[in-house]
Amino acid sequence: MTDDRWHLDELDLPAYLARTGLAARRPSIEALDELHTAHVRTFPFENIDVLLRQHPGVQLGAVAEKFVERGRGGYCFEHGTLFAAVLERLGYDVERHLGRVGDPGTAGRTHMTVVVTIEGRRYLCDPGFGMSLLRPILLEHGAQDDRDGWAYRVQRIDEGGAGAAWRLERFRDEEWQRMHTTDEVPVRPVDLVMGHHFTSTFPGSHFTQRLILARHGDNRHTTVSPEGLTTRVPGRPTTRTDVAAEDLPALLREHGVTLSEEEVQRLVALWPGMLDAA
Repeated sequence: MTDDRWHLDELDLPAYLARTGLAARRPSIEALDELHTAHVRTFPFENIDVLLRQHPGVQLGAVAEKFVERGRGGYCFEHGTLFAAVLERLGYDVERHLGRVGDPGTAGRTHMTVVVTIEGRRYLCDPGFGMSLLRPILLEHGAQDDRDGWAYRVQRIDEGGAGAAWRLERFRDEEWQRMHTTDEVPVRPVDLVMGHHFTSTFPGSHFTQRLILARHGDNRHTTVSPEGLTTRVPGRPTTRTDVAAEDLPALLREHGVTLSEEEVQRLVALWPGMLDAA
């Protein structure tokens, strides 16, 4: 029986699978790996609708229409909402969770992850981080995974009265760096609405102030922001080049973002202000 709270019937599963180039498979860790990688490489991470003050919200119907039908991407609440629904429709045992990006002592619960249980073992799926996992990682203390040179690690931490939480780390610049901390508190649809409302409207949220467009390609990860075009390739130094307003239309196309000409021009008009604030 599916959970109607998440309105899973609003997802056109065949259309999603067509966009990712996959066929439906029975639940398994191999199929989950394939699906996670395909999702991350198909749908970019971006906050354009937040910047343009036109975000449709994080309900499944709006997210599916945006990603699958309009050729767009989004940020964690959207990626997580869509990916969790796809997994449930395919028969996986799915949990939705929230996390804190950065220092868990000061950061709000503004990140969404998905946990899947297969044959009694839990796996953390993270398709909606700026530099997302390419595939799920085992949710056990000290678990490590290296996919194509991208190395990650999970650490179990004790949050006192709040219980256990899971810190995801990535190996960069010769050290393990914290990405976010996911807790075990059950998540309801209203929690995602509230988290999205904060990140998309609060004046201090970086999503309301600057473009963040990121995507995994073949053996490279690129990010477009006011700091420039940042390219990361495993085992090589990170490179960064400046981005001018006139560069944005081509970069949007290269990163798989489909916008109307009017939307492109509105984003271009905002770029000088973002550069001044960078």
